[in-house]
Amino acid sequence: MSKKKVLYIEDEETLAFLTSDNLEQHFDVVHCTNGKIGLETFCKNPFDIVVTDIMMPEMDGFELATEIRKRNQEIPIIFLSAKTMKEDRIKGLKLGADDYLVKPYSIEELILKIEVFLHRSQKNTEKTVKQYEFAGFVFEPENYLIKNESTKTTLTEREAQLLKLFLDNPNTVLKREKILMELWGSDDYFLGRSLDVFISRLRKIFKETPNLTIENIPRVGFKWVSE
Repeated sequence: MSKKKVLYIEDEETLAFLTSDNLEQHFDVVHCTNGKIGLETFCKNPFDIVVTDIMMPEMDGFELATEIRKRNQEIPIIFLSAKTMKEDRIKGLKLGADDYLVKPYSIEELILKIEVFLHRSQKNTEKTVKQYEFAGFVFEPENYLIKNESTKTTLTEREAQLLKLFLDNPNTVLKREKILMELWGSDDYFLGRSLDVFISRLRKIFKETPNLTIENIPRVGFKWVSE
């Protein structure tokens, strides 16, 4: 079986060498030294996942993620960064990243996260497409697509997972911990802030649909209300 293909963008030479050397034991890795080269490489070749630094010359990781999402909504993106502020994490997730590892990171943890995302992507491609129809919308979770008569929106993988979880549990209070464990396999503080970002994105999609709301249950969780 051929190895999954990882696009790895990092400008720091020593770190790039060490990380690439370890990743290559598991994946087919293409390393680029800045965001501009990374984007050019992404546009010319198929990849299964993108792993990128944020602070880079030519084009930083935030710009790179924005450009990648214009071209591909499904491919997982993992940020690696020395930026530890929660605002930076939230900004990255808003741009469509799926995860965020703070430097110095564990190679073992990075490999595990890559494998988790690749496994999910593989499962999604193998599943039969199932549609949800509600309030004039059609949602195709395996295609990350939601549409109605006037709009069509491609979701990120995480957004699609969250919406599917709500639709599978209508008018039911879902605890934050349950949602976090379902989507990320963990319930730490920063993932909780990430969840709030994704909730906000879904609310924007349905803001013109009065009979659909995502209620915030203080100190408990959220409730998908469909009348």
